[in-house]
Amino acid sequence: MNGFSDTRAMWLDLHVQNDPHPRRFDSLDTLRTYLRRVERLSPEAISELSQTGVVAPPLARLVYRVERPYQ
Repeated sequence: MNGFSDTRAMWLDLHVQNDPHPRRFDSLDTLRTYLRRVERLSPEAISELSQTGVVAPPLARLVYRVERPYQ
């Protein structure tokens, strides 16, 4: 999966560990803010998730995966 460096409006689904209900975001900036404030991910973990679409331990407590649902 390619990184999510594009800042245009797009839908992004965040899947957390085994939660069957993804959280949907309208931009990468909104997703990053959520990850920092709510999930309390480190800047390194957010960067990894933005670049690869996945972050897992030891960078994060849980496995986080980002997808574009309408691609």
